[in-house]
Amino acid sequence: MCGIAGAYRWPDGKAVADRLTDTLAHRGPDGAGRYSHPVGDGEVHLGHRRLAIIDLSGTGAQPMRSDGLVLTYNGELYNAPELRAELTAAGVRFRGTSDTEVLLEAWRRWGTDCLPRLRGMFAFGIFDERTGELVLARDQLGIKPLFLLRRGGGLVFASELKALAAVTGGSLEVDHAALVASLLYYWVPDSRCAFREAEKLPPGSWLRCRPDGRVERGRFWSLKDVAAEGRERALSGDLPDIAAVVEESTRLHLLSDVPVATFLSGGLDSSYLTALAARDRPGISAYTIGFRAEDARFEAMPDDLRYARQVAARFGVDLHEIEIAPDVLDLLPRMTYHLDEPIGDPAAINTFLICSAAREAGVKVMLSGMGADELFAGYRKHLANQLAVRYRRVPRPLRRGLSGAVDRLPVASSRRGYRSVRFAKRFLSFADLPEEAAFRRSYTMYDRQELLALIDPDLAGTVDDVLTEHADVYRDNELDDFVNRMCLGDARMFLPGLNLAYTDRSSMAASTEVRVPYVDVEVVRAAFAVPGDRKIVGRQGKAVLKEAAATVLPREIVYRPKGLFSAPLRAWMSRDLAPLVREVIHDGELVRSGFLRRDALARLAAEDAAGHRDHSKHLWHVLTLEHWYRGATSEAGRTTRTAAR
Repeated sequence: MCGIAGAYRWPDGKAVADRLTDTLAHRGPDGAGRYSHPVGDGEVHLGHRRLAIIDLSGTGAQPMRSDGLVLTYNGELYNAPELRAELTAAGVRFRGTSDTEVLLEAWRRWGTDCLPRLRGMFAFGIFDERTGELVLARDQLGIKPLFLLRRGGGLVFASELKALAAVTGGSLEVDHAALVASLLYYWVPDSRCAFREAEKLPPGSWLRCRPDGRVERGRFWSLKDVAAEGRERALSGDLPDIAAVVEESTRLHLLSDVPVATFLSGGLDSSYLTALAARDRPGISAYTIGFRAEDARFEAMPDDLRYARQVAARFGVDLHEIEIAPDVLDLLPRMTYHLDEPIGDPAAINTFLICSAAREAGVKVMLSGMGADELFAGYRKHLANQLAVRYRRVPRPLRRGLSGAVDRLPVASSRRGYRSVRFAKRFLSFADLPEEAAFRRSYTMYDRQELLALIDPDLAGTVDDVLTEHADVYRDNELDDFVNRMCLGDARMFLPGLNLAYTDRSSMAASTEVRVPYVDVEVVRAAFAVPGDRKIVGRQGKAVLKEAAATVLPREIVYRPKGLFSAPLRAWMSRDLAPLVREVIHDGELVRSGFLRRDALARLAAEDAAGHRDHSKHLWHVLTLEHWYRGATSEAGRTTRTAAR
């Protein structure tokens, strides 16, 4: 895992590439490299920050140059040994043992045709000295980020958006549509970018820059097509062996020349990976989190720590426990900076603290259970949307009466929160809606009217654009399986836009690589070959994955209630963060600029404080958005409404 950057036919390109690379120092503290070469009427400059994982010697250093090809690469190829063997048989002679060299030689032999053959996570730029062409590429599922900015015939790129912002002299304008999307989802979808000119290279795609200024784009992998192929496979009765696929992926993800550890929440996904990893690496370390007792009680959070300890004891895992106390006043601005875009999921803090503790102990690589919920229908929203289909058959007067009764119930008292009431209110907020709207509302922060009431009235058209984009993505498939339609929607939007994004930025802020064995091309293929009625059985989500895990884990772990990799937000909001919420309402830049309405924001805070509704996630995201906006507009030298438009 590393940081990559470059400038292609860009004014003052060397200084720009140097600054891009320096901004990414936290992604690669083990080394830095730079490369320059003339191209057409300009130059190309590539930079690299190294986090040494495979081949720790100098033969793995980057940018890597060999016989006219130059590569700057971020990621890991888990099938590098197989590709190396094939290339060696074809006559290629390797100098070292890095996967970087394998990628470079695979490109030399197959060009863009090598991309679908790569099994791993990657983002890279490769320059051909003979043709003067630069190609950028990003992995199939968007695990690794790649931001770029084009002006005229030139281009700059980097692993993080903050690097592009740092080198453009404050000329990047905040994209108000991205902020609206962020308010809706609490993250910025991968199809959008928080700054207007910048963009994210889409997952499974490449971009080629030519010396004459022409740009060519291509796609080498489509999640939509994979899902369709999976459906055909399921209809033919060719059901995959999920246990075998997950076990193989976990084994491959342990490939490393440095110590590897795991996240262990005590839930199914991380427990299964940890148990499988412990088979190959006896005594492997794992890291888990806990919260202050009073916060956990107020939030009515499950005792995940007890389950994590049970898994660790059973499989001989060296467990490290980290308590998260609300020094969030210090962590919030720090995490907002590292996350690049306004992301309102407090799990980013959990990830950062776990990775920081692991790094201090000398661990560079962590395995995470990220992705299993999206692919195997493990979130509560998946089951809730299935239940909503049945709920809509209940006579309307009964539904109206139930909704009114639940609406009057409090979500918390002064001493504790009522988790079941929160869930009931959430369910009833979308249960009456049509399929796509219900699915979207089951995990977004606001409905259309609530969002319009919160923001500048001039942005009504933007709200409709954002909602239409979600509907278009959700419906862009040929699946007749409701559960897999939800999984596909999640894998295309929720997974790369939120979970993979915050995991990459939070872990790399601590100079740590996080690997995600469930987000593997072969696991994804297998997941979409499983019919929806095998993913949700009765009231059990991830049923097929649980069947596989039950051969390894105790049933108490496999079938325990679903936990959340989150934080006790209600406790934090009612105590530690309450003064900051008041400050943002009365003197925040988002309110002063006109982007947010003070009265609507104050109403959210009042309802949350009174315990009538749970707006803790909404308020937490407003805090992250405020901190991000202050940094973005002050860097650009703007604090007015025009900066957000």
